[in-house]
Amino acid sequence: MTSHYRIRNWSNYNAALVARGSLDICLGERSLAPQSDAGSHRWVDEAVLNAWKNTEKTGKRGASNTYSDLAIETLLTLKSVYRQKLRQTIGFARSLFRLMSVELDLPHYSTLSRRAHGLNINLSVSEAKGPRHVVVDSTGVKVYGEGEWKARKHGISKRRTWLKLHLGFDEETGEILAAVVTPNSTGDSEVLGEMLDDIDDDIEQVSADGAYDRGYCYDYIDERGATAAIPPRKDAVIWVHGNRKGPKHPRDENLRRIRQVGRSKWKEQSHYHRRSLSETGMYRLKTIFTGEVCARKLETQTTELMIECKALNQMTQLGMPDSYLVEV
Repeated sequence: MTSHYRIRNWSNYNAALVARGSLDICLGERSLAPQSDAGSHRWVDEAVLNAWKNTEKTGKRGASNTYSDLAIETLLTLKSVYRQKLRQTIGFARSLFRLMSVELDLPHYSTLSRRAHGLNINLSVSEAKGPRHVVVDSTGVKVYGEGEWKARKHGISKRRTWLKLHLGFDEETGEILAAVVTPNSTGDSEVLGEMLDDIDDDIEQVSADGAYDRGYCYDYIDERGATAAIPPRKDAVIWVHGNRKGPKHPRDENLRRIRQVGRSKWKEQSHYHRRSLSETGMYRLKTIFTGEVCARKLETQTTELMIECKALNQMTQLGMPDSYLVEV
């Protein structure tokens, strides 16, 4: 029997997909494009244009930051969404402003590169309707090196380098709640605490794969008052036996339940299977933004990836498919 899925809200979802590429830049009563049926979707709006330049002096030595952080972030967002280089982004924005009859200066492309270093990016997560179910995982992001065809034909060279992007998704909405960028040598479990600290809302459950089966990971989750859905290793043993005093360890309870009903049934009962949504989210991120970074410094690479995560959240908020299972 083959399973197929159909979408209930195809009309709205189709409008949301169209709106992702919209150039809806608005200033007062002037607009370059009409309002999208999927709702407000403006990479550049009146608030951005009004705050384009810094009006206050910092009083510090060196070159002043003529352009606000919001202006720099907006230009870098255009760069990521429309897959352009820094120089082309400036030309693209200049053309848009000219069509809008907006007289605003644009920074030099080298200023964009310099200001991207350490830029603080807010992921723009929608308001929580209740405690969140967080699904976490990591994926590799290519920095430089040969393409996939050359690597398969001639092998991988020493210059082929990757970053790790650790992501925490909301199981219900699909939004990225937390993102951490590390070198490839960093283990998944090492950044779980940092990711959970970045989530301000209450957390009901954290679902993660076996790479997070570490004592300190359970401690991080317990500190947030959440349930841990992490499958123990197949050769796992009980950490805290029942004849000891004190509360039972949640990892041991998961292991006991797996021994009773089996691993597949436990995954269904604990909603661990919903962790696959993190794989879906990472696939969407790489499909839309290529899964590569152009910057060469870790701080700038982090900004580039955080902007992609924020843009993906904004696209997600436009509309997502509401599907149902059809058995054929």
